[in-house]
Amino acid sequence: MKICRFGENRFGVVTADGVVDVTEVFAALPASGYPFPRHDVMIAALPDLLPKLAKFVEGADVIPLDQIKLDLPVANPGKLVAAPVNYAKHLQEVRDQAELNHANEAHMRQIKDIGLFLKANSSLIGPGEAVEISRPDRRNDHEIELAVVIGKTGKNISAADALDYVAAYTIGLDMTVRGPEDRSFRKSLDTYSVLGPWLVTADEIPDPATLGFELTVNGETRQKAHTSDLVLSVPELIEYASSFYTLHPGDVIFTGTPEGVGQVHAGDTIHARIDGIGELTVQVTGAAQAKAG
Repeated sequence: MKICRFGENRFGVVTADGVVDVTEVFAALPASGYPFPRHDVMIAALPDLLPKLAKFVEGADVIPLDQIKLDLPVANPGKLVAAPVNYAKHLQEVRDQAELNHANEAHMRQIKDIGLFLKANSSLIGPGEAVEISRPDRRNDHEIELAVVIGKTGKNISAADALDYVAAYTIGLDMTVRGPEDRSFRKSLDTYSVLGPWLVTADEIPDPATLGFELTVNGETRQKAHTSDLVLSVPELIEYASSFYTLHPGDVIFTGTPEGVGQVHAGDTIHARIDGIGELTVQVTGAAQAKAG
């Protein structure tokens, strides 16, 4: 099932004909007060809601997809976990290009040596928003990634059991400003984590190692690869991440990007596609005016 958020905090199920507004079903989500949960309550409730959603959409009215503005599909992830250099050819291009590695040895090591990193939740945007280049004095790059949404709490999860902890998949863009600083710092700018266009529940993608994907900028192919090329597979990433962090419903794992990363500028259009999920198009703009506090 494909589940989206749109409009004023509404939920939809995406069908071949358009979107069915299923907000009524999500009214059953538990109410919460301060201190608020550290996880996404919608993702946690999905197993119970899915049968109700399937029944609700039967014969329901459909809204054409082009008549709605899609929103961030996961509203409240507790954390964004990201996998650096998780494609062998991308590791080689980082080692070969000084403008990618900045003579920083830590940028040129294998994922098993440097581990994972976290991105700030404040960097998140959905498919209806634009990537804002706030450091035009530096190179700003696109990175397409399969994003994995965790469905239930787990720690020290084995790779053999890992897919049981996945709620859904979506397309991720791990935007990056180049420089010598730590990855978390350079990849956590506002608007530099894009998710969309919707969530595809895990039952529709039984094997995440079977997905081809592609990213274009202004119609030109920049990245084209397959998830079978991952150094650490999705189950291995979940095992690795959960050996350090407790994973909670709504946590997102960015699985890494392949070779072909490249610079984008204000005015560019990024189009990303992943088999079994769909397509995501975002505009690139200059920095917005600072808002008064």
